[in-house]
Amino acid sequence: MKNVIAFVPGGIGDQILFFPTLDDLKHHYPEIHLDVVAEPRAIAAYRLNAAVDKVIPFDFKNRNALADWSNLIGTIREGEYEAILSLGKSLPVRLLLWLTGIPQRVGFGSSSFGLLTHPVSLNKDQYSGAMYHDLLKGFGITTPAPLPTITIADADHAWAQAEQERLGLGRDYLLIHGGSSQLAIAKGINKIYPVPAWAEVIKQLKTRNAERAIAVVQGPEDQEWVSHLKQIVPSISVVSPPDLGKLAAFIAAAGWMLCTDSGPMHIGVAARTRLVALFGPTDPAKLLPADARFIAIKSATGQMADISAVEIVDAIHG
Repeated sequence: MKNVIAFVPGGIGDQILFFPTLDDLKHHYPEIHLDVVAEPRAIAAYRLNAAVDKVIPFDFKNRNALADWSNLIGTIREGEYEAILSLGKSLPVRLLLWLTGIPQRVGFGSSSFGLLTHPVSLNKDQYSGAMYHDLLKGFGITTPAPLPTITIADADHAWAQAEQERLGLGRDYLLIHGGSSQLAIAKGINKIYPVPAWAEVIKQLKTRNAERAIAVVQGPEDQEWVSHLKQIVPSISVVSPPDLGKLAAFIAAAGWMLCTDSGPMHIGVAARTRLVALFGPTDPAKLLPADARFIAIKSATGQMADISAVEIVDAIHG
């Protein structure tokens, strides 16, 4: 087997959760050329993965015309792939895999109509990284799913170190990422912890440990909430990584990270940074691995605002 391609729809977090699948496939078949089809909003994730050779952009969320799907199939056929695996589990996705003409087609579902040559049972009652890793059973790989890992470029580490020095953070600083994607907001998924509550968390953290430096990440979609937080806590340090590689380096260097259920949470896991993640309506058991370094705080009501600052601070100092 020389050429393999994977369909990985979803955002940054989904790509990072899929990294163990890609890495283990490359580990078992080190000579393969491994490509990925991912949404444009998530392509940046592959700056952090060394197993993938090429990323093909395709907006799965868009209302694609027949010509768009035909162009994608044509591009894939030109790659002369011998195997394809996909996270998508719907009948149209299985039909798409069949239309590529690739001999080995691995996906979740049944072997109905012969659309998949190697169907894999879908087990949703587990950490998503492990669920995705089950796809490797279609290649005869049955090893346990490892945690996601990332590769950070030396230049990104250097940028992060320079920013730490510029902000006077020192070592073991605490990093806060409190934003949420606009897609989640548009879907009405409440992943935002209120700014006044964050300000109270910072106040209590400083009361417990006045020496620990605290910084806040401002991403492209976070200007409004960071500006609001600065109004309440003017002294807070703000870091604005220009790309995902530098964000990952800054997370990797932190002693702790406080975050919501988001892409940076998955980066924190992959970087092995100790973190406390806040969950509202989503299930932490499916999004955060069972590991003492990663602490989930789930709202009893499903509303992020109902998580107390005391509970968050206790999770760090407990």
